[in-house]
Formats: sequence, structure tokens, C-alpha cells
Amino acid sequence: MTAATTVDPVTVEIIRNALTSAADDMNATLIRSAYTPIIYECGDCVVALLDADHQVLGQSAGLPIFLGNLETCTRATEEQFGREVWQPGDVWILNDSYLGGTHLNDVTIFGPVFVGDTLVGFTASRAHWIDVGSKDPGGSMDSVSIFQEGLRLGPQKLVSGGKDEAALMDTIARNVRFPYPTTGDMHAMIACITMGEKRLQEIVERFGLDTLEAARDEIFRQTELLERETIAAIPDGVYAAEGVLDNDGVDLDAPIPIRLKVTVAGDTIDFDVTESADQTTGPVNCGVAQAVSALRVGYKLLVSPDLPGNGGSFRTMTTQVREGSVLGATAPAACQWYFSHLGLLIDMVARALAPAMPDRVAGASHGDSMIVLTSGTDPRYGREFVSLEATVGGWGAWSGSDGESALINNVNGSLKDIPIEVLETRYPFRITEYRIRPDSGGAGRWRGGNGVIREYEAQTDCSLSLWFERSRQPAWGLFGGEDAVGPEVVINPGRPDERRMLKVNGATIRKGDVIRCATGGGGGYGDPVERSADDVRADVADRNITPETAMSRYGIGG
Repeated sequence: MTAATTVDPVTVEIIRNALTSAADDMNATLIRSAYTPIIYECGDCVVALLDADHQVLGQSAGLPIFLGNLETCTRATEEQFGREVWQPGDVWILNDSYLGGTHLNDVTIFGPVFVGDTLVGFTASRAHWIDVGSKDPGGSMDSVSIFQEGLRLGPQKLVSGGKDEAALMDTIARNVRFPYPTTGDMHAMIACITMGEKRLQEIVERFGLDTLEAARDEIFRQTELLERETIAAIPDGVYAAEGVLDNDGVDLDAPIPIRLKVTVAGDTIDFDVTESADQTTGPVNCGVAQAVSALRVGYKLLVSPDLPGNGGSFRTMTTQVREGSVLGATAPAACQWYFSHLGLLIDMVARALAPAMPDRVAGASHGDSMIVLTSGTDPRYGREFVSLEATVGGWGAWSGSDGESALINNVNGSLKDIPIEVLETRYPFRITEYRIRPDSGGAGRWRGGNGVIREYEAQTDCSLSLWFERSRQPAWGLFGGEDAVGPEVVINPGRPDERRMLKVNGATIRKGDVIRCATGGGGGYGDPVERSADDVRADVADRNITPETAMSRYGIGG
């Protein structure tokens, strides 16, 4: 960009929206081309456009926990191979948990964008692959090493100059249980990258690179300015919060403490999680990049929720993560269910800053993906299957509003649970009950949202794995609001063989068995005695709370 290049506000807004639209086109290409429900129904994916310096130009709706870390993958590739590694027509792949931060199932595919001989940016996508060759189909709840969790890929070239790297694609296909849908999803991601490349090239060709870069700088400047103004309005000081996970899935009796210290000084803010637990034996660890992303989500929920993320975001924010901790894991730590402590951490940001920002914070949410994973052979089609579903729950209340019921957790953003019709068509289960779980949200002047009850009846023998969290420390309330009820899973409720469990790997389920999953609610906000009688009676009429709770928690009858 030349020093003399200037850009008017109208052009800035046109380019801002063009970049966002380009990311949306990428996302639509991926979802419409994908082969597995985890992507095309649930939307477990995210895409982004980056500039040549790996800064975010535009990012689609998707999983907030990937916020601002797709560029980690392009940076890591460049650091390993040098700037000259980028060539037109190339596409790269990476899923290393210690680089990308998440589990191996989250595969990142990305590529450079050239206009003529000039590198103008990158396009990147990340999506959950249903199986990557872990010791158990789909993923293991009791893995103790990254080597049990599947095929681990550092930065590798998947397409060279527009031609597929057949040997690498063959290696991937041979190391997963479901090669056909997996390679289908892989090519959907490549198509997504190609769409992003086309859209970014069109923007450069329409406006010119100098104008695009000038608009980018102005967008980043505006974002940074707005964030600094919000931070400056927070009283200087040190704020802290502490939370705890139930366990690591291996030692079920050992809670895992997560500690956060937030320091506000002028228009800067620092998040320190170095006092959190050491990395664990079980699979609740994550790489540093993912811990930073979680802190960014917590920051953005309070500081700039209405602004899309871009390269100007987070310039006023710093993070401190200790290598070797549960939030900064090193090899060979298991990372399969990396998100539990991240959802907790996002809620902890609000808890720590609640005294300074009472009108912006909310009570804690149910906070976890509450995973139901099944595998076996579907007798209707005579083929193997694996089904993985994140379950919805309640969010916390805030000043002026009750929490929402039956939403995905804050880690997963726009992720959706699998519709009943799709699940029953694709997998050998019948959903016999799906409803709001009354009384699961915390009482308060504003009531926490409720979780759900979802009941599965197995139509064949199969294997069940569960990852349900936040029973030891359910969603907390704020400013007198009460805590929510935690999760519960019951196998064959009311039968002689009834079993209760929250985390299990590969439990045997027989045809006719019932899996009853109840998710937790969100925390309340404010003293329950201040809730209006009309609101309490409306809650009873809407079956959000029972008459007994109306009397015991609010003192309202009739």
C-alpha cells in the first residue's frame, strides 16, 4: 500500500461487507458439499479470510472457540517452511492438537491466495471429521495419549499447483474408519478454500490491493478504538475467578481446578491462567492456541459482542498461559475433549469481571457440549455407523432478562444438535422424548435458562460413550441469583438394570435400552424474592418451573 492511498467511509463499509459475504459464501459451500451430518446439519465448522500477514479479514458464523486461531495454522506453516513455501494452486492440511489447539478430529485446510504473482492473503476452513482413526470409533473418552486419538498431521500439502497429492489423500483414507464420507468432507473443504480464493481475488481485482489494504487498516483501527474505549471504562484493578471440572475422564474422583486472574490497566486487559492445573492424564487438555481463543470469546462477549472479529480485535488484550498446564498442553498429552475447561473459562471471565461490569455479565451457562457418541452396525443398511451429538442446555440470566433455554454451549456458538428426523433416519435410534427440563435453571430476579431432556431408545446393540460435565460445579448465579441444576444421564430409568453415569467409554447398549440425557441449566441473576409474581406464574404456566419450585424458591402459589 502506498503512503498516499486513502479510502472513503463508504468504500470501507462496502469492503467490510464484501469480506464478510465472501466468508459466508465459503461457509455455504462447505456445508452444502459436506458428506456427514456433523457438518451439514450441525455446522461444526468455521471459515475465514486472512490477509498476507495472517490477520483476519472476514470470518463466518461458526464455532466461537475457533475465534482468531485459524491464522495460527498458516503462521505455523510459514514458520516451519519459510515464506517462499506459498505457491499458487496449493492447499494445505493440519490437525496437530498442539499447533491448532483442538482435538485431532478438528481438521484445518487452508491455502494461499495470489493475484498475478502477488500473495494477497489466505483462505482457511476448519471442520470436525467424524473419525480420524482413534482407538475407538469417533473418539475416546478415556485416552491417555495423543497417539491413541488418531492420525496426527503437521502442516502438509494436500494439493500442489491444483493437483491432488494422491499419496497423502490415500494415507488419510487408509487411517480412518469411514474413508468415503471422510474424503467427501475433505473435498468439500477444498471446494470451500477454492471459493474463498475466488472471492478474495474478485475483491482485489475490483478495488485494487492498495485500496483493500487501506480499508483493512481503517476497519482494524475502528475495531481497536472501540475495544480500547470499552476497556478504559472498566475500573483499573485485579479481578479473579476460580472454577473446577468434574474430572479428566480417567481419574473420576479428581477435580481439576481452573484459575483466572484479570488485570485491567487503562485501556489494556491481561488474562492470566498460569495457576490452573497441570496437564492431566485424561483427554481434557488443549494447546495454548485454544486457551487463547477461549479467553478471546470471554473477552468479546463483554467488550465487543456486536463487532465481527478481525485483525483489529484483541490488540488491547494479552494472555498468559503456562506450558505444561491443562490449558497449555505439550506432547503426548491427550486432547480429545479439550473444550470442557474452555467453556468453564469463558464463564469465569464474566464471573471475574462481574463486580466491574454488572450490567454486561450473565450467570454461568450449562457450559459443556454434553457429548453422546454411539457406534455399531446399523441392521437396516448392514453397515457400520458412528454418531456424535452435542446436546443443548440452559444459559445464564443477566440484568433485564432471563437466560435462554435449550441452546448450544458458548464454546460452540452456531452449532446445532441433530434434528430428530435426521438422527432416526441416519442412525438406529428412536427419540422417545425431547423437552425442556423444568426447574433446571437457577432461580433469581431473572431466572436462568433450562436444560433439556432427550431420550434415545436403541434399535440395535451398540456402543455408547458419554462426556457430560459440570456436575461438581453447576452453572453459578450472580448477585444473589441461585445456581442451576447439573446434568444427569440414566440408562434404563426405573428398570432393575438402571445405571447412572456422566462419562463412560464404550459402554454396551442392547436393543431396547433407553438412554435418558438431562442437561444442566443456567445460573440466575439477582435475588429471587425480587422476581414478580406474574413472571413466576407465567413460568409455571409455560412449564419452565413446577408449582413446587414457585412456592419453595419464590414464595408464589396458585
